[in-house]
Amino acid sequence: MEVLLKEADITLNGPNPWDPQIHSEEFWRRLYGQGTLGLGEAYMDGVWDVADMPEFFNRVLRSRVPEGVRVTTNLVWQVVQARFMNMQNITRSQRVAAMHYNETEAYKASLDKRMTGSCGYWPEGVTNLDDAQEAKLDMVCRKIGVQPGQTVWDIGCGWGAFMGFAAEKYRANCVGVTVSPDQAAYGRERYKHLPIEFRVQDYRQFEGKTDHAVSMGMFEHVGHKNYRTYFEKARSVIKDDGLFMMHTIGSQWSTETIEAWLEKYIFPGGVIPSIAQIGKAIDGLFSVIDVHNIGPHYDKTLVAWYENFEQNWKKDRNPEEERFYRLWKYYLLCCAGGFRAKVLQVWQFVLATRGVPDGYVTQR
Repeated sequence: MEVLLKEADITLNGPNPWDPQIHSEEFWRRLYGQGTLGLGEAYMDGVWDVADMPEFFNRVLRSRVPEGVRVTTNLVWQVVQARFMNMQNITRSQRVAAMHYNETEAYKASLDKRMTGSCGYWPEGVTNLDDAQEAKLDMVCRKIGVQPGQTVWDIGCGWGAFMGFAAEKYRANCVGVTVSPDQAAYGRERYKHLPIEFRVQDYRQFEGKTDHAVSMGMFEHVGHKNYRTYFEKARSVIKDDGLFMMHTIGSQWSTETIEAWLEKYIFPGGVIPSIAQIGKAIDGLFSVIDVHNIGPHYDKTLVAWYENFEQNWKKDRNPEEERFYRLWKYYLLCCAGGFRAKVLQVWQFVLATRGVPDGYVTQR
């Protein structure tokens, strides 16, 4: 392991901010016994630290270091479940709300003023998180060409950031679905003066017709067995001349599971799709009229979320609260490293049900 780390310019207990500081030999038992799950849990328990976690993971993921950690029995069972069971059926989809999206206070401490829970957009001149999320939401509205009075379906609407923006700035009507009652309650109160509807239901249960649809940071919860169902539902809802903007984290590999620590603590049932999987799922349903990779913007977004969390989260913590603090910090900053290393991307697809007869002007 030391040889592999040396190739990534990482030194155990070294002087650089990306060098991990190992506090106990317990670190090695957990790493080699449980792989990335053990690595994350060891951090949560204070077994190791690193000053610049995004850069540590950037260097690790761009190197041969992962080859030095064996696949664990837990991961094998995770793969077997994903292959032979639908881990994202309607009943199991509630786990995401119970484990993750009901952590409203942690999100309030981390996110922007609109509570936008997906990658921001940092074009030239944008220097803070609030403006980056406004830039992203405005770009999405322009990508679907929403007009005053049109209705947009937000698949996985979260706390309503997109719907609030689209209603305020573009005078759109919006209806969103979320599996989290906490998110819906927050959004209903905040946007009660706007033409916005929150429904607590699975996307597969939605009924109705809308001019357009958007989905940001939700497709990662759909699961490979449900990709086709997801796009069939969107196609059945969107009117024939409508557009669908689908924003998702993406990977160069087609997989059936997510990394073990993220599966256990953050995104149960999560799966990162590939271009090949998305292409197969939309075959015969939609035309792809635009693809935009904003993956590098997620590194900056996640670091900004962490900076907010560090500033806003309680400073006097008991041991249980300290473990959650380290969990949330690890989640935000290890993911930032994944995007910095370019092993993860963020794709925005603009999909048309019948093409765009007059042509489509790319929006950036």
